[in-house]
Amino acid sequence: MKAAVIEQQGGVENIVYRDWEDPEPGPDDVVVRVKACGLNHLDIFVRRGMPGFPVPMPFISGGDIAGEICALGNNVPGWSVGDRVTLNPDTHEGMIGEQLIGGLAEKVRVPAQNLVALPDSLSYEQGAAIPINYGTAHRMLFHRGRLAAGETILVLGASGGVGIACVQFAQMVGATVIAAAGSAEKCEKLSALGADHTINYADEDFSAATWKLSEKKGVDVVVNFTGGDTWAPCLRTAKPGGRILTCGATAGHSPETDLRYIWVRELDVLGSNSYSQEDVAKSVAYAAEGKIAPVISDVLPLEKTGEAEMLMEDRNFFGKIVVCP
Repeated sequence: MKAAVIEQQGGVENIVYRDWEDPEPGPDDVVVRVKACGLNHLDIFVRRGMPGFPVPMPFISGGDIAGEICALGNNVPGWSVGDRVTLNPDTHEGMIGEQLIGGLAEKVRVPAQNLVALPDSLSYEQGAAIPINYGTAHRMLFHRGRLAAGETILVLGASGGVGIACVQFAQMVGATVIAAAGSAEKCEKLSALGADHTINYADEDFSAATWKLSEKKGVDVVVNFTGGDTWAPCLRTAKPGGRILTCGATAGHSPETDLRYIWVRELDVLGSNSYSQEDVAKSVAYAAEGKIAPVISDVLPLEKTGEAEMLMEDRNFFGKIVVCP
C-alpha cells in the first residue's frame, strides 16, 4: 500500500509518500481501507517530536479515520467486508496514529471493538471529521462540564476542530454561545454556524469583551484548550461558581495564572482527557440526525500530507483538514 511515512522527526520534508507493508488483521481486528483521514495537532506533535514521548521511526500518524472494512479477523462478529465505518482511535493497545500505526495510508489495522458504524447519510470526509474533535468536545462539555440549556459558554479557539464541535454541541442543547477566534473572517463563519456572539481576539481583549457581553455577570462555562497567554484572562470571564474546562494547551502548558479569581469566585477548573467509545458513537449519531454538522476546511490527496500539515501549522483553516488516499 501507499502511505505518508514520517521517516524521522522534524519538519514536513520528513514526510515521504511511499510504499509500506499492508497490515494484517489479528484475530480480534479488522483492516480498514482508508477513504479519509482527518488531521489533528497530535499529528504535528508526533512528526515534530514530543519531549518524554519517543515514537519509533519510521511511523505513520493519523487517528481520525473513515473507510470500509476490507479484511476481518477470525474472532470478529457483527461486521462484514464492505461495511462503512469510522472509529474510536483510543484503543486498549494505545492511540492509533500516536502509539499504533495510523490512518495516513491506504489501509490501517483497527481493533474491532473500536469500530463505529458510519451511516450512509454521512460522507467519509464527514466521518473522518468526527471522532477526535467531537468525541473530545462531547466528553468535555457534558461529562465534565455539565453544560445545560440556558447557560452561557465562551469558547476560545472556536474556529478549530474541537472549538467548532463545542459551538455546535452548545447550540444543540440550548446554551448561549460566545465564540472567540483570531480573524473577522473566522468570526463571520462562526456566526453562520449559529454562535450568538463572536469576538475577534486579534482586535480586542476577549476577556473585557466577554464581560461586557455577559452584562458584567460572567459566563457559566469557559472552554480553554489553548493555554498560554489566554489562561489568566479567561478566569476573569467566569461568573461566581463558573466552570473552566481544558483539554489541551496548544499555546503553552505552563501559563501564568491568577489564583485570586479561582478562590474569590469559587471557580471549578476541570480537566478533560480523551473520549470514550460512547462519546464517538453519540457524536456520529447526532451528525446523522442533522443535529451537528462537521465542517470541512480542506481536502487534500494523501501524497500532499506535508502540505496539509503546513496548513494546520499556519492556522490557515476553518474546520477540519482531511487527507484522502
